[in-house]
Amino acid sequence: MDARTRVHASAATPFCRLGMLATGLLLLGGAIYGWHAAGAAAPAGDRLAVALAEDVCIVRPGAPFPGAVHPYDPASGLEMLAARPVPALARCAVCGMYPARQPQWAAQVIVASGDAWFFDSPVDMLLFIADSSRFTEGQGAGEIAARYVTDYAGGGWVPAAQAWFVHGSTANGPMRGPDLPAFAQRKDAETFARARGGEVLGFDALDGGIAELLRYGHGHHGHSMPAPVAG
Repeated sequence: MDARTRVHASAATPFCRLGMLATGLLLLGGAIYGWHAAGAAAPAGDRLAVALAEDVCIVRPGAPFPGAVHPYDPASGLEMLAARPVPALARCAVCGMYPARQPQWAAQVIVASGDAWFFDSPVDMLLFIADSSRFTEGQGAGEIAARYVTDYAGGGWVPAAQAWFVHGSTANGPMRGPDLPAFAQRKDAETFARARGGEVLGFDALDGGIAELLRYGHGHHGHSMPAPVAG
């Protein structure tokens, strides 16, 4: 390379670098603008979904997830043991998902102190009821005073003891695996079972072998709950 070529190359290099930098800044600015525009366009209640686009299940027995327990608020006008709306930021006490995102599966328990614990599905509620100490380390849940599931047919909250559940259907719950769609009316559960398969069971039947299957055989996004260690 002669002297003239070297001078030309050295002079051009800073301009090339500036061009690349400007292009990068434009691309970054466009991405930031798009992200903000998406957040601004979404209703206030949906902006969290822009920031947290995917609901991730984390199997983590131990201390409660932040946002898992919700004290009773007398100003709500509800009786202390009445079913409550699922807060947008409430997290499932078992897996950490957001029950408000799939309300047709949501469940809740209310303990004697008035605290409410929400769940993304009846399966996780049953896991919690079976052994709440696994998910409330360092805090404890207290005595369970009320249990509610959502009527999959759209009828709102129903006491779990009065609900009908379809076990073994083809319907996948929020954790993308087998679950227990719940119904306020047995006829609705039977109609669902005819269409999607499965067996209609009352709440009292969800124990013994079925409870063991739900506790240890139900995968959470590909992860299984650990079985108890033989003593």
